[in-house]
Amino acid sequence: MLFQQIRGATSCITFSNKKFLLDPFLAPKGSCSPVPSPYNNFPNPLVELPLPVSEIIAVDAVIVTHMHHFDHFDDHAANALPKTMPMFVQSEKEAGDMRSLGFTNVTALTDTGVRFGDVTLYRTDALHGDGVTAAYYYQKFGLPAEACGVVFRAPGEKVFYAAGDTLWYDGVRRAIEKFRPGIIALNAANAQMYDGTPILMGVDGVREVAQAAPDAVLIATHMDAVNHARVSRDDLKKFAAANGLEKRLSIPDDGEIVAL
Repeated sequence: MLFQQIRGATSCITFSNKKFLLDPFLAPKGSCSPVPSPYNNFPNPLVELPLPVSEIIAVDAVIVTHMHHFDHFDDHAANALPKTMPMFVQSEKEAGDMRSLGFTNVTALTDTGVRFGDVTLYRTDALHGDGVTAAYYYQKFGLPAEACGVVFRAPGEKVFYAAGDTLWYDGVRRAIEKFRPGIIALNAANAQMYDGTPILMGVDGVREVAQAAPDAVLIATHMDAVNHARVSRDDLKKFAAANGLEKRLSIPDDGEIVAL
């Protein structure tokens, strides 16, 4: 398996001879409005893409864990991707939304798995912000709160679990217990609502996952790309060094390929 960090939550995953693009956010640097935050007002994304768009979208299929959050699927991705590209989304509702954009080969992920070549993809639950405050802000900005993770299985490959935009909670624990992944990618930027309500796991969540899956290799992603994130790559590197996780926790730079 190859994991290539692109930018933010966007990555390319080569698994059982198929190449998947996960959560394409392809906008140029600074072309999107900032997420309201008391910490900074920088427009998103904070950095440029590390590769040409044409190279990033040269894949066999695309997986979108929640299409209505701009940093996981944006207008630039909708315009750049071929309309015949196989697209996997989190629900039948979002499958319909994706088809309304002109995509003709759209499949909703399920708990029981859908096939693509030799690869079976499973939808997993995610908690993209907890409590009354998170619900209030999603409603205020007209955004759905639902998101998902995805598990990849294929003969001859270690099970790979991309947890997606989620906090550490029982749903993540259940996915680890059910699928026993050997590799886990975590969106670990500790993104927050305006009042500090977390919507992604940070270092504490990484610690919990490391304890729940003691034999798994971890990949940290989603850092240093959106203005409402509070954990950087440097923060995670310091955390890994202080907690004996340097050999288990990979923190790839944009464009970097990790072979697993």
